[in-house]
Amino acid sequence: MTGRKIGIFGGSFDPIHLGHLLTADQFCSELSLDLVKLIPAKISPFKQGYTPTADKHRLEMLKLAIGAHPKLQVDEIELQRGGVSFTIDTVLDLQRNEPDATWYLLIGADSLKDFKKWKSPNELLKAVQLVVARRGGYPEPDWSELAGLAPPDRLLDIEKLRLDLPVMEISSTAVRQRIEQNRSIRYLVPAAVEVYIQEHRLYQRSTDTSAARPT
Repeated sequence: MTGRKIGIFGGSFDPIHLGHLLTADQFCSELSLDLVKLIPAKISPFKQGYTPTADKHRLEMLKLAIGAHPKLQVDEIELQRGGVSFTIDTVLDLQRNEPDATWYLLIGADSLKDFKKWKSPNELLKAVQLVVARRGGYPEPDWSELAGLAPPDRLLDIEKLRLDLPVMEISSTAVRQRIEQNRSIRYLVPAAVEVYIQEHRLYQRSTDTSAARPT
């Protein structure tokens, strides 16, 4: 029996927004995946100076956002492991749990420039099928950043699997800034996430950040 085709979509998701959901859904449909795991990072290797919103809040917002989508799933693997979230560690753990699956890792085209700095990039490219997402309005990914990390035929497969996304001017940073400025985030995040943010007073500019930030 052939194993499942599973996508990996990681990030801080602080907070998750509609751009994330559109990306996850397109990732799933265009590659005919059985499942896409949205994996919130405990600490991003490239954002170690940034303190994300408390795990419980990011996790709950993710769950609210995907709702009953049959092929999207929140996975707490990096939050449970703790420490800096290295993708290769996550992939190897996932593969141990489901060794017959074929794994697809989604990254943004802007991440290519730092890919050689990732932990064990050569091993990672052997373990997963890399899928590079290019947002509409942005230039062609610089595929030369992957040179030397895998055989030429493997690199060609990565180019062919590129995911072209529509123009989306949404980011978690912009959402947080709008909340700090007391501006609306309607239609930028799912309605349930907007209500959750309001109820828990997340991202608001305040001297008391105990509700929004970990101690």
